[in-house]
Amino acid sequence: MEDYGFEYSDEDPEEEDVDIENQYYNAKGMLEGDDPREAIDGFKQVVEMEQEKGEWGFKSLKQLVKLHYKLGQYAKMMESYRLMLSYAEGSTITKNASEKKINSLLDFMGGASDMQVLQEFYEATLKALEKAKNERLWFKTQLKLANLWFKKQEYGRMAKIIRELHKSCQKEDGSEDPKKGTQLLDIYALEIQMATEQRNNKKLKKLYQQALTVKSAIPHPRIMGIIRECGGKMHMHDELWSEAATDFFEAFKAYDEAGVGRRVQCLKYLVLANMLMESRVDPFDAQEAKPYKQDPEIVSMTNLVAAFQRNDINDFEKILRTNKRTIMDDPFIRNYVEDLLRKIRTQVLLKIIQPYTRVRIPFIAQKLNIPAPDVEQLLVSLILDGRVAGNIDQVNQILEVGSRQEGARKYTALDKWAAQIGSLHSAVQNKLVMNTA
Repeated sequence: MEDYGFEYSDEDPEEEDVDIENQYYNAKGMLEGDDPREAIDGFKQVVEMEQEKGEWGFKSLKQLVKLHYKLGQYAKMMESYRLMLSYAEGSTITKNASEKKINSLLDFMGGASDMQVLQEFYEATLKALEKAKNERLWFKTQLKLANLWFKKQEYGRMAKIIRELHKSCQKEDGSEDPKKGTQLLDIYALEIQMATEQRNNKKLKKLYQQALTVKSAIPHPRIMGIIRECGGKMHMHDELWSEAATDFFEAFKAYDEAGVGRRVQCLKYLVLANMLMESRVDPFDAQEAKPYKQDPEIVSMTNLVAAFQRNDINDFEKILRTNKRTIMDDPFIRNYVEDLLRKIRTQVLLKIIQPYTRVRIPFIAQKLNIPAPDVEQLLVSLILDGRVAGNIDQVNQILEVGSRQEGARKYTALDKWAAQIGSLHSAVQNKLVMNTA
């Protein structure tokens, strides 16, 4: 019989595809078993069975990435991930299919705590996406890498990515592309967080206003939550309590819609701002906030409000002491505790002195649970602000409630005198430094 040089295979391509598909689902079934290594071997076999890079090998590599991660085998995870990314560069896997799988892995890796592993993962993704020219996935990965630098407080690297992201949202003439409003808000949210952490209030105000003027966008509610929360903190810094309360409530609603845990934190900040503005409105009267009134994280703050509104300074201080984790462990709330204490002490002090013409300062100190010098300092500021009419007899430690004008004039003069001494001290110090130099 004449040999025409044809090669015959035991299986036709369709049967081979069926075998590979069956092997994939067999390996997937092993995921429910006790030993994940069996599933790893099964998925590896799928990759080996494919003569050319194809759909089942791509899916198997995705499963291998997840399995190696769960086992803490990060080197093998990255090896599988780089191989998977090489499939995406070819023509056998559609752009939509590759984007969906890579996107899924980016979300999966979002819960990783090892920053070094995350950095390697994102950088490998970006390198592959440059070749694939997938702008949407490139943007998302850059955002995730920028967030990673933010967590590591590497603001220089973060700023570099932000510049690249802004460039991708510009038209050819360098102006912002109005069609990319959603992406712009994502970038502003990053910049606003960085400015907040760096306490750059001037830049924060500019970014906050820019973010609120973006109209052509359908942002994720989490992004609006970030922008509004940082806006609230900015207003708190400027002691604009009412504006801060509005922003914190908007942040709470946005986080609540997104199902983000920071909604509870923003409710706490809203309660804090309400107390500082001495509002009698209960923030939990709002329909969105009512379900959280009995939340363990919130109860201590609502108790604090109740004590504040009763002017019960003993209960107020007791709540602060006994709820360290939910109140005092938050650095932002802790920054304003002194302001709260000053507010409630002022309210109690004004109530104490109301029926008297002469009040002993040690008596007020006893009621306020603070030393007499602190009472005296508080009284001086209240006299200067015109909230207390009278003057202090420092020798006999008595507040004489009477002529507002006389007391205010005395302490304004003292205040001016102290300022002049301060200026003179600075001038002498500068002259000494110049002479030394």
